Amino acid sequence: MKTDPMRSDRGIVPPLVTPLTEKGRLDLVGLECLIEHVVAGGVHGLFILGTTGEGPSLCCEVRREMIRHTCRIARGRLPVYVGISDTAIIESVSLARFAADAGCDFVVVTPPYYFPVGQVELTAYFRQLLAELPLPTMLYNMPSVTGLSIDPETVRSLLDQEKVVGLKDSSGDLDYFKEILKIASVREDFSVMVGPEHLLAQTLALGGDGGVAGGANIWPSIFVDLYEASVSDESVDISPLNSYIVQLGEIYKVGPESITATIARTKMALSICQICTETTAPPILPTNSKERERISQILVQLGRIPGQSHAGIPQSQIA
Repeated sequence: MKTDPMRSDRGIVPPLVTPLTEKGRLDLVGLECLIEHVVAGGVHGLFILGTTGEGPSLCCEVRREMIRHTCRIARGRLPVYVGISDTAIIESVSLARFAADAGCDFVVVTPPYYFPVGQVELTAYFRQLLAELPLPTMLYNMPSVTGLSIDPETVRSLLDQEKVVGLKDSSGDLDYFKEILKIASVREDFSVMVGPEHLLAQTLALGGDGGVAGGANIWPSIFVDLYEASVSDESVDISPLNSYIVQLGEIYKVGPESITATIARTKMALSICQICTETTAPPILPTNSKERERISQILVQLGRIPGQSHAGIPQSQIA
């Protein structure tokens, strides 16, 4: 059954990059430009301080500035999700309370990283954390960075927690995604969203609720168009839209592939598009001049460079 595109915890929710100055401070001009860019593209929410937002690499002050200024710029126009994961529960709770006071709508939590805990410990950890969180909470499954997957049975055991309203899956495992959909079907208010954007069309067809797609920083409208076409009652051929998303994904393949390189290339693409700076937080290295040239070529082909367009892309999607 197709999902309701009007729910606030569904749709396309870009994991915003964190625009930074060369000194590692928050670039407020870049942040406002980025938020207005994705809002104009029709996105359904904003996710800050996640993986793409380099959350774990930012100091506490910059994290709080990102929360405060994102809420100020968003002005309640769409929900704000904030990643609060830390190795210490007290720090996660502190950031969540700050986010609630600033006006955020959801918090997003991963398993604790560093110590390799089991699923019994993980369940206890989430229950202890949830008891202190002030906002509806999305679980975030990304074992490639946390070193720990949230097992389907762990998700099932947490469904009695009303505060848990969904899960973002960035594992890239479609079998896992299907299992979570099956488990979550007992709760109409539980959303299951996908991270890897090349799986967005497939997961929407399976009944997924949307995508937290890094590419939506660069080209938000194409992801929104694909989502809205997928959940509409009409039979729409989404293959051309999906093709553009696949082409956009070529940016991530420029140079050696890694999660950190993907973040740097996303920022470089945004810099080329004159949206925000390409500065990254250590240990993430910026892209080099050769990579920048190739990323520029991909963006030109897709009509993403200001003042240029691609004849094969409908004008309504050049936004």
